[in-house]
Amino acid sequence: MDQVLLQFTARETDEGRFLRDFLQRSKGISRRLLIRAKYSGDIQVNGETVYVTYKLKAGDVITITLDEEESETLAPEPMPLDIRYEDDDVLLIAKPAGLVVHPTGMHLSGTLANGVVAYWQSKGENRKFRPVSRLDRDTTGLILIAQNQWAHDQFSRMQKERTMKRTYQAVVHGVVEADEGVIHAPIGRKETSIIEREVREDGQEAITHYKVLARGDDRTLVQLQLETGRTHQIRVHMAYLGHPLLGDDLYGGSMEELERQALHAYRLEFVHPRTGEQMEFVEAMPEDMVRVLP
Repeated sequence: MDQVLLQFTARETDEGRFLRDFLQRSKGISRRLLIRAKYSGDIQVNGETVYVTYKLKAGDVITITLDEEESETLAPEPMPLDIRYEDDDVLLIAKPAGLVVHPTGMHLSGTLANGVVAYWQSKGENRKFRPVSRLDRDTTGLILIAQNQWAHDQFSRMQKERTMKRTYQAVVHGVVEADEGVIHAPIGRKETSIIEREVREDGQEAITHYKVLARGDDRTLVQLQLETGRTHQIRVHMAYLGHPLLGDDLYGGSMEELERQALHAYRLEFVHPRTGEQMEFVEAMPEDMVRVLP
């Protein structure tokens, strides 16, 4: 069954514009998505199928419908999901520690992706799993999933323009002296490991902002915001500062009090791609991290 994906109304300032120009430049619809709509869906103006060369008139109602792509080859695996928000474009989930986001060579099943596909199928929906951001297996907190290709395209643009704000909380070893700072240090794969990353001159640009929230005798609670999204970015950058995360034995942290890295995706802020509404979500820190706070 076709899924109604988008509906827009042309304004007076859109009068005379080609539909293709309006959809691509004003509504952020990619050329690939327009092609999909043309061949496996429909593009209508005021209820009539049109070509993208149609010239708009003020008040025209544009509707795009298309078949959702197949949900890859992911096997549905029912699991409890802590859904914090859901609409036609957005699915926001609070991820627990120990849950891998997407199948890998080492984790072929039992991932968040398998659980989300099962959730969609239980509602009779056929969607493709499109995480906007990814969290490491043992990182907890908010993870955003786009419910369709258009929403994913919009969120990808926000990430590139750095208008989506992701805020994390971490407990690190030692006392961080500066109240706040910016870590601007490129990150790349460590040559002796397929998993570990490190700060290196030939790495990709990586920028992390940090702010101290609380200090103890031997640890610090920090709040962090990412401008970039490199693998293990916070873990690598804090270790680079000499303050690895508690529980993060890969980057020099001790597992004596916590058996996973003390990292939590605390807050997520973005503009809703369809409504333009400013959205903000906060997820409370899990109990195991609360126990090791300074």
